[in-house]
Amino acid sequence: MSVLDRIVEHKRGEVARRKRGPAVAEAGGELNQPALDFRGAVRRPGLSLIAEIKRRSPSRGWIGPDVDVETQAARYRQGGAAALSVLTDEAFFGARPDDLARAKAASGLPTLRKDFIVDPWQVCESKGMGADAVLLIVAALPDAAMRECLHVASALGLVVLVEVHNDSELDRAVDAGAELVGVNNRDLRTFAVDLERGLRMRERIPAHCLAVAESGIRTPADVQAVRRAGFDAVLIGEALMESPDPARLIRELLTDDSASSKRAARAYGHSP
Repeated sequence: MSVLDRIVEHKRGEVARRKRGPAVAEAGGELNQPALDFRGAVRRPGLSLIAEIKRRSPSRGWIGPDVDVETQAARYRQGGAAALSVLTDEAFFGARPDDLARAKAASGLPTLRKDFIVDPWQVCESKGMGADAVLLIVAALPDAAMRECLHVASALGLVVLVEVHNDSELDRAVDAGAELVGVNNRDLRTFAVDLERGLRMRERIPAHCLAVAESGIRTPADVQAVRRAGFDAVLIGEALMESPDPARLIRELLTDDSASSKRAARAYGHSP
């Protein structure tokens, strides 16, 4: 059984237990609150950076177990991050229940809930947590469930980042109606990272979709490669979590960025 299979199996049991707990509205109280514009953050001029808060990962172990998420999120904003991504899985990624709410409140940035969503109920839960966007991993969902999650998210005003790892998953995502596609350079079944594979996949993402490069991006050279490939945004977590000065690192990663780079990408039909 792969790591992804183990996570999904555990998540299904976890969700079943949580469904028997307090109602989402009681737990979060945010279902009627308007979401911040996560899509707009990705679309803003230049290559947008989505900064991630991740305490640990199955492949790396603990990265920042005692990180103060409020301080970290504020530093991300100071550095120029366009949006946040917050891991909310406790069993495999060490998240704490209030990480997302605290990070969003401290930064004021549109915030993605990054978790393993296996049930549309979790999309409602995400809204209750204060998320502005949710992650759907194609490899973890059958097509019918993916479409239902997309429908529920749309009804709640949430943006959906649909994550793919190969061409067949990209086809499934587009067929389901994805408008924001994340190409994860990490294979969640083996956790091996291949940045070049992700860069090659960019050409197959339809022009009407915004594209986000995820995982294994650590240096200005990596960011430049992502920019040249025509991505609209890059999601970076581990490099920022490990940095003693994440605000400075964000500025360094985006130093050579310019609004013209994204406009040029659009001119070649990469994104809207």
